[in-house]
Amino acid sequence: MAQLIARLTLRVRAVLAIVPLLGFAATADAGGPEQLRAFLDGAKVGKATFRQVVAAKDGRRPQESSGTFAFARPGKFRWAYEKPVEQLIVGDGERVWVYDQDLNQVIVRKVDRALGSSPAALLAGDNALEKNFDIVDAGKSDGLDYVEAKPKSADTGFEHVRIGFRDNLPRAMELKDAFGNVTTLTFGGFERNPALDAGQFRFVVPKGADVVGDLN
Repeated sequence: MAQLIARLTLRVRAVLAIVPLLGFAATADAGGPEQLRAFLDGAKVGKATFRQVVAAKDGRRPQESSGTFAFARPGKFRWAYEKPVEQLIVGDGERVWVYDQDLNQVIVRKVDRALGSSPAALLAGDNALEKNFDIVDAGKSDGLDYVEAKPKSADTGFEHVRIGFRDNLPRAMELKDAFGNVTTLTFGGFERNPALDAGQFRFVVPKGADVVGDLN
């Protein structure tokens, strides 16, 4: 179990951080905060590919992974790691399911406990932005308009999230956790408000898998 938790911690934080940023609509000249608020008002569903790099504070070799994601507001998402190993994280609106195929184990948590005041709370709550975060314009860098979100709660496990926008689409995200590790994500092939199969936001526990967490 300890091995599973260690493997999932950085990945889950990154997933919960990126979910709310997908699919926003904004005017071309809007800064980061304006584009983020436009997303909250207009985005319903979306899908894209991602590349993730986790750089540890101690200087160990960065961990790289890639895959696909999809979301449907409120509270539903599917984040699938494809390389270097397969792993699946599904939010069905009530619970978040994290499946590690190598270990054949599932961790399940209620959505409110899994998201809390994390950036992913922006996905599920109309007033989550102002309620749970201090939002500031982080300026421009490498052709992107950035916004920085700092959690008001001290127990979220991360220090801040920076999101970069260009051409009305999220292009990059940087998450720094409380341990000094930095997760960077870049996105491609984004589709805003496509037709999605609702079945992909339901999780069926694989036969024989160990399940730990909030089932009741």
